[in-house]
Amino acid sequence: MNKKRKAIIEANKVSTVEEFILGGYPQKVLIEGKSENLPVVITLHGGPGTPVPFCVGARGLFPEFTDQCILVSWDQYGCGINNAKLPENISVNDFADMTIDLIREIKTMFPKNSLYLLGMSWGSILAALAASNVPEAIDGVLTYGQVLYELMHSKEAIAALLHSKAPDRIKSEIKSAVDSNSFDKKMAMKLSGALRKYSDGYTNSKEPKAKIGRIIMGIITSPDYKFKDFKAVMKNGYMQNSSLIEELSTLDLRDTLKNVSVSYHILQGETDIVTDTKSIVSFVEKAENPNLTCRVIANSSHIPGMNGMQAVFDEICNWK
Repeated sequence: MNKKRKAIIEANKVSTVEEFILGGYPQKVLIEGKSENLPVVITLHGGPGTPVPFCVGARGLFPEFTDQCILVSWDQYGCGINNAKLPENISVNDFADMTIDLIREIKTMFPKNSLYLLGMSWGSILAALAASNVPEAIDGVLTYGQVLYELMHSKEAIAALLHSKAPDRIKSEIKSAVDSNSFDKKMAMKLSGALRKYSDGYTNSKEPKAKIGRIIMGIITSPDYKFKDFKAVMKNGYMQNSSLIEELSTLDLRDTLKNVSVSYHILQGETDIVTDTKSIVSFVEKAENPNLTCRVIANSSHIPGMNGMQAVFDEICNWK
């Protein structure tokens, strides 16, 4: 760990890794901020099972954020420092329950602070369900790449792939899955891979890339991670699980978000067809819920680069 990072950590009045029982499982969580009086932001990462960039191994890596808020970074059960083999029947609601347990634990630690959720992709599902179930504990929600319905297989996503340079074999498999409405884990992985390779659905070539190399090196040299925890950022308990991916293929959050009663702001990358931006913009406009708003980030996609992360940062700076 270099001197600059060490100085950042030492300057933070809040800098601790706590262990809580979440959903019945002991789990470690990083809590870090410049001051004890800042708003609290609980980060809910994507994947499922991909705890970056805000993970327990990122202590001292994001002073621009921890100067503005108390950042709560949770490697969700089954990955990172909380790596474990997932029960085959584990569900989205199980993770929503863990999220609610975490909110209650953090609220106990910081009862006078405002509390917000930052959900990225899969994490946006947990944010939506938590906002629906415990609105009294939450002051607001910000999501990037909001899951709504037809994850990865919206009409826009399928059309983009069928008109892409993907091999005919892949196009045929995708069309067959659409015709039979069959989106199991194997097909979900094929759709994800095809969207990454043959479309701008995940990343936008016009967007400056985030400095992922610096983040990865920072996680490797974390004062809180062992090497096994770093490896479990990518290779972890989610690899053998199919229940979550298959549940996600049929998940529909339209009723949940239509009735959300806390401030809920969605950021969407312009070319995102993983969580289709056009569908989400249309849904928000028709929902007629003043709590629900959406902003499209130009030249960005499902995985935020510099433009997307700057938009997230700007929103957090407005929280009091």
